[in-house]
Parts: sequence; C-alpha cells; structure tokens
Amino acid sequence: MAYKEIVTKAVIGKGKKYFKNNYTITTENEPTTVLGCWVINHKFKGYKSGDKIGVDGSYDVNIWYSYDGDSKTTVVSKKVDYNDLFNVKVKENADLTGDTDIIVRTLKQPNCIKVNIDENGNINFDIEKELGVEIVGETKMKIAIEEDEEPWDEIEDDVDETVLNEIDESVNPEYMSNNTESSEEN
Repeated sequence: MAYKEIVTKAVIGKGKKYFKNNYTITTENEPTTVLGCWVINHKFKGYKSGDKIGVDGSYDVNIWYSYDGDSKTTVVSKKVDYNDLFNVKVKENADLTGDTDIIVRTLKQPNCIKVNIDENGNINFDIEKELGVEIVGETKMKIAIEEDEEPWDEIEDDVDETVLNEIDESVNPEYMSNNTESSEEN
C-alpha cells in the first residue's frame, strides 16, 4: 500500500477554561437590598499571542437594587472588560507560525452567581463564564492510496435473448401494408 501526504486545514488545538471573577461597584445611593443582577452584551474576539491564545472581551452587568429603606429602586450598570490567556495544547505536526484561525465559543455565558452588599455600602458580585478556544490551521495528513486503478464493472442490459424473441414474435410484418391500403382507399 502506498501513502501520500496532503496538507489541509483542521482543528490543531482545542481547549476550554472556566473563569470566576469578583467585582465591586459603588452606587449613588446606599443600597438596602439587591433585587437582581443580570449580564448582557457579551462580545469577544480571539487572537494569537506568541505561543498562547488571547481572548479580549466585554459584557455589561446590570444590578437592580433598593435604597432609602427599601422604598425606592434603581439599576446601576458596569461594563466589564477582560483579557484572558489560554495555553492551548497543539496536536502533533501542527504549525502555529503559519496562517491560523482562532475560533472562540462561549460554553457558559457570563452569569452572576453571587451578589451582596459589603459593610461600606458597595455591591460585590461574582461572575462566572466558560470559554472554548479552537485553533484551525494547516496540518499534514497521510492517506493510503492504491496505485492500480479499480477495474471497470461490466454493465449488462436488462434485455436478454428471451425478450428479443418475444419482440420478434409480436411484430406483424403486414402492419404497414394494411395501413397503407386503408389510407389509399380514403
């Protein structure tokens, strides 16, 4: 069996990472109770950074809270920027120096998992997220080839000797002469 090498684009590295970060936000009014926290507008982009993969991203955190003895409510927003680095293991025979594409996926959207008010009246909150990174680049593959061309299959018609005999027996040799005579009479 002979082999040939082909060069193709494939996933040459893949990994995921879980993040949990704590943030603090100061409000105009001293909060009494936190009523809700949600994360929106998550955006990100991956890039190569030496032998690592970087992800720049951001999201907006909105915290709904009450103040003035739980008699009024408002929402405070904070834009969170992040820069995360990944050590993605690259498969054998893969070349990171060439033209590669970085694909980043959110495996778990940023989500507020804990929020509380500290003794100074600031709101502390924890955000968790999970990102997946794929590196797509050129790689070599060996494939087995056959040197000999496969033989051609013989294609046989569905008509055999029996069918040909039936056709011959059903032909009326007088058909044309009978139709010609009746046409001339009209």
